[in-house]
Amino acid sequence: MTPDRREFLWKGLCIAVLQFDAADTKGHTWSAMNIQTDILEARKPPHSIEAEQAMLGAMLMNNEVVDRLHFLRPHHFFEDVHERIFEHILVMREKLQSASPITLKPFFETDPALAEVGGASYLAKLATSAVNIFNIEELGQLVVDMYDRRQLIAIGEDMVNTAYEADIDVSATDQIESSEQQLFDLSAKRDVEGGFTPFSTSMTDAIDLIEKARKSGGKVSGKTTGLRLLNHKIGGFHDSDLIVLAGRPGMGKTALATSMAFYCAQALRRDLDAGVDGAESRGAVVGFFSLEMSADQLATRILSQQTAISSEELRKGNINNEEFQRVAAASTQLQELPFFIDDTAGLSIAALRARARRLHRRYNLGLIVVDYLQLLQAVNSKGRQPENRVQEISEITRGLKNIAKSLRVPVLALSQLSRAVEQREDKKPQLADLRESGTIEQDADIVLFVYREAYYHMRKKPDEAEESFIDWQKKAIDIEELAEIDVAKHRHGATGSVRLRFNAASAAFEDLPDADPAYLPEQM
Repeated sequence: MTPDRREFLWKGLCIAVLQFDAADTKGHTWSAMNIQTDILEARKPPHSIEAEQAMLGAMLMNNEVVDRLHFLRPHHFFEDVHERIFEHILVMREKLQSASPITLKPFFETDPALAEVGGASYLAKLATSAVNIFNIEELGQLVVDMYDRRQLIAIGEDMVNTAYEADIDVSATDQIESSEQQLFDLSAKRDVEGGFTPFSTSMTDAIDLIEKARKSGGKVSGKTTGLRLLNHKIGGFHDSDLIVLAGRPGMGKTALATSMAFYCAQALRRDLDAGVDGAESRGAVVGFFSLEMSADQLATRILSQQTAISSEELRKGNINNEEFQRVAAASTQLQELPFFIDDTAGLSIAALRARARRLHRRYNLGLIVVDYLQLLQAVNSKGRQPENRVQEISEITRGLKNIAKSLRVPVLALSQLSRAVEQREDKKPQLADLRESGTIEQDADIVLFVYREAYYHMRKKPDEAEESFIDWQKKAIDIEELAEIDVAKHRHGATGSVRLRFNAASAAFEDLPDADPAYLPEQM
């Protein structure tokens, strides 16, 4: 359909709607709202035929123009015939053949869509409409912008239609999250189609990271974990990385994640108070998605770690006046931390992404913690969950990695381990122990395992009358406060283990003073 004919039909439709009798054949009254709604529904989708024609003409006159429109895709064109012409230009360009009205003519001689606009002569007409190639990128961006607007309209129509359907299997919350997913996919697709980054830019970014690491003494180039030996091992948490922290129940993975998140937020607060620019800080604004524990439980755990008072005693209120004063003083300081907790249960990956993006816009979010990824839900474009659990976990881990890349922040996601660990004599975790390990191991940049031998040793306690009891007791004392973090996968460096001290009463992880002869306390 030609642009002129489409314009004619559009005007005719508007006139017909405006002149429609106030009462239809069934006696129903038509209000002004009805007429306005019909006109709105009949509005033409956003497009620019002139920009499409000018770009195609420029390409036909000079094929080199195609390389400058690296962000343009065939589906961005509004007119179907323009889309097919552009596709043929790309194919011929890839074959190192010249694309001109003459070379393209054989492919379109019998094309009915091209016949409507004048047949093969339309190709020559396009060439004559070529514009100055100096502003060709602006025209390309205009066409892409029109496409994005049409996609937004389609998403909006889908939202309206889905809401009206009121499918009993799809809740309103699911529909909201599905719509957020579609909007994010549209935005992510635009980012992906952004084209290449000059190597000079990438090199500058790399030098900046190296310089930041050099200033930190060669230890931390990313966000601090608050644990000196772990920082030294992995260099901190780096932007765009997905870090998976896994362990069996009772190992303290939530306590460890909470400690690292707190240290990171505390580092930023101290740097800002000292006049250090936030971009130069090793700390970050933390967004903690706690799908297992409530916000107040998480806050209690942090208070316990900072006051060295058992979290159990804090929950019971079994503390004296001096301890209460310590808690009050600590809580006052903690309230100043850039630490945000979302304890919504059953959160979907789409909802998590939307909330993280909002937090990033408002407070410049720098670290995301998810406790834990198996409690997240994935929904497809229709608001329904994937067919099986493996597929769901795959979408969740891929979604978390996409969040890390799109927001350029590290994402620390906790994960459970399978019961296979309990069946082995050696209880130390392995990559194969990750639940749905294939997708988690594939998407993660770093995999950390937390392991405490004391947990399993206590379950082997013999009777005090047995000869082995003394040896068991001696070993129990030696390993009581020992914990180990195994760097099982490290995309950017070496693997290995670091040892920490674990305070069971306050569930706090700390560096071992004697782990390194050159030990110095970590300065957050």
